[in-house]
Amino acid sequence: MPLLELTTNVQLPDAKAFSLELSKVGAEALGKPEAYISVIIKYNETLTFGGTHDPAFQMMVISLGNINPAATEKYSKALSEFLNQKLGLSNDRGYMYVRITLERRAGLIVDHQYFH
Repeated sequence: MPLLELTTNVQLPDAKAFSLELSKVGAEALGKPEAYISVIIKYNETLTFGGTHDPAFQMMVISLGNINPAATEKYSKALSEFLNQKLGLSNDRGYMYVRITLERRAGLIVDHQYFH
């Protein structure tokens, strides 16, 4: 169900290992089984923030059923701390986007199982 998509101008020495770590942190922060977590990491050397190419990021967080102000504060803090610890990315050098499904009929199908 949850998707974490990170775009950064910081080159990762081992993107596969980092994506697995982010998967674990995301599962814990979002309170979802890691079996449902999907992570995409994109390196983009042209990413700018605040008019510079200093280390920066953009992160998209999509999750069903647990996007609300209280939960957002919890997981945004956990994800931001992880990005800072692992990549030296400061919280004020990027945006974290949250996708909220407003339509009741919207959902996600995984292995022929519908989640909403």
